[in-house]
Amino acid sequence: MSFNVITKKIIMPDGKEITIETGKLAKQADGSVVVRSGNMMLLATVVSSPTAKEGTDFLPLSVDYQEKFASAGKIPGGFLRRESRLSDYEILVSRLVDRALRPTFPSDYHADTQVMITMISADSEITPDAFAGLAAAACLAVSDIPFNGPISEVRVAKINGEFVVNPLSSQIANAELELLVAANVNDILMVEGEGNEISETDMLAALKIAHDAIRIQCAALIELTAETGKTEKRVYNHETHDEELKKFLWDTYFTKFYEAVKLANPSKNGRKESFKAIEEEYFTSLPEDSTVNKTLAKWYFHDIEKEAARQLVLNERYRLDGRKLDEIRQITCEVDYLPSPHGSAVFTRGETQSLTTVTLGTKLDEQIVDQAMTSGYNRFMLHYNFPGFSTGEVRPNRGPGRREIGHGNLAMRAIKKVLPADVDNPYTIRVVSDILESNGSSSMATVCAGTLALMDAGVKIKAPVSGIAMGLISDPKTGKYAVLSDILGDEDHLGDMDFKVTGTENGITACQMDIKVDGLSYEVLAEALDQAKRGRLHILGKMKEAIETTRAELKPHTPRAMVIKILKDQIGSVIGPGGKIVQDIQKQSGATVTIEEKPDGGYVSIFSSNKESMDKAVAMVKGIVMIPEEGEVYDGIVKSIMPFGAFVEFLPGKDGLLHISEIKWERLETVEGVLQIGEQVKVKLIEVDKKTGKFRLSRKALLPKPEKN
Repeated sequence: MSFNVITKKIIMPDGKEITIETGKLAKQADGSVVVRSGNMMLLATVVSSPTAKEGTDFLPLSVDYQEKFASAGKIPGGFLRRESRLSDYEILVSRLVDRALRPTFPSDYHADTQVMITMISADSEITPDAFAGLAAAACLAVSDIPFNGPISEVRVAKINGEFVVNPLSSQIANAELELLVAANVNDILMVEGEGNEISETDMLAALKIAHDAIRIQCAALIELTAETGKTEKRVYNHETHDEELKKFLWDTYFTKFYEAVKLANPSKNGRKESFKAIEEEYFTSLPEDSTVNKTLAKWYFHDIEKEAARQLVLNERYRLDGRKLDEIRQITCEVDYLPSPHGSAVFTRGETQSLTTVTLGTKLDEQIVDQAMTSGYNRFMLHYNFPGFSTGEVRPNRGPGRREIGHGNLAMRAIKKVLPADVDNPYTIRVVSDILESNGSSSMATVCAGTLALMDAGVKIKAPVSGIAMGLISDPKTGKYAVLSDILGDEDHLGDMDFKVTGTENGITACQMDIKVDGLSYEVLAEALDQAKRGRLHILGKMKEAIETTRAELKPHTPRAMVIKILKDQIGSVIGPGGKIVQDIQKQSGATVTIEEKPDGGYVSIFSSNKESMDKAVAMVKGIVMIPEEGEVYDGIVKSIMPFGAFVEFLPGKDGLLHISEIKWERLETVEGVLQIGEQVKVKLIEVDKKTGKFRLSRKALLPKPEKN
């Protein structure tokens, strides 16, 4: 079989080569490409139904990213030994691509559309998520599906003071700032990433560098579309309108909606009722035999309500709930709300509320990570829950969806930057945020509540972190725009931007941005970042009123932990043959003991809720790893008796000979009756044989020498 293969090469400014191939694999899809960088290869396909389902008024788009274990030469763990549901990481990558693609489709395109991106070959130094957006856009570029692209995504990181586009995997660990950025030729579309308390200036600089790289990739996609003959897209008609009805409703009801939003009702439900009353006024006025399409009428009312709210902000310079543009809703913080968890906090901002708990566990509680590209353990988890009652809805609890996973990941990235280093923190930490009320920015409430709960738990974080969600409303015709601080759920829906920023007093730790409008300038972004900083600092001030600094002590019921660093060659001594010694330590002390080998040595973690138990385990471990020193005095136990003396265990696992001549000053004919097996005896280490390493002990050296008569 012959293939009509078309290959496009992209050479980036740093010399890295990316190739896009189409025409060989998955030809029955509407669009199919293979994107390659190094040995990393992604297969991306798109299929879109020829028609839209009747009554659909949105884009039913699904994006799925999956990494095949075979691509990295691995077999999946677990009972089934095969790929199953997407991992949280794969869902997060899917969301990144979805958020970039969705606003780029025509607003009136409503056909079922599925984009699938599969890693079919892995490269340990190439991060595939940085190429997933390019692969998705490329398969759309070679299809006849209507798409206002092209777009692409890149990763940009600041490493050793320099900005690097799509850095190697080994470089990312040293990054001060790391962002995934999506854009088209003209505008930034999506940003997500984290930083080590970086400045707003660095954030903007990174976005500009990423955008320059994306423009190169978009230019290649435009050429690819021409080469594949897909410049003409399919014809579709997914919306039917009644222009006469639309004009009547706008002319008759826009002013009424404007006056309703102008009342600045602070209650979400109150605003809903006022808008619903206007709609009911129209529907009750219709005769019973009316042929008006009520579905279309509701659609138009939605658009009228949205535009009235936007015009209120642009014209009156205040918002739906009466706040000024940069005003933060009322904040209430409370810590130590729950008596039993190791740490807890309630953070309420307006009609958004998070109840967050912290649990401190042992190394045995670590999360096992088994992915195609990575394997290992995770000691910090943040889980976000969004039950239906938080918005007054009836919704079954079916576990976390993609939104919950995405919001939890953003909050996790924000907080992990201030956690103590592993060497200073022996605990596995789990933070759980339960959203009890929601009207905008619940992920940012999670960041604030999570910080408070960690401080309440006594975790020594570097600095408190707060988060704020920024919005934007703009009118390209008039040039007017308004940057909004601490947006409501309604403002997220009707606005042109959702920009979440988290950080300490010193700088930004994480961000997430989705932009729904063309032509957003860097000047407006700079204004939004500056306004976000002021809001972030205001929220930090409110948090400090609840708890100024991390508690000096853990809660009484929190397990105590201690880490003892030992030499690598001492690890075996602590573990013992078949784990005998470490098991014996746990049995005798009642504490939990785990041992981890790291490049700089061994780390023995000891956990116990009882001080006596902890002290005993610590003493036993220190005894094992302690290096015996000549001249030191030890408390020993007689282990065996011989005609020439006794063997005494003076440190765990270390026996020395107490010769018969070293038991007493007086001459002894036998040891029998002088010492007993199991007897505790204080001894002095008088010699370590340099050849054999054997220990010579003395008891008489600690006894007063008898005077001669």
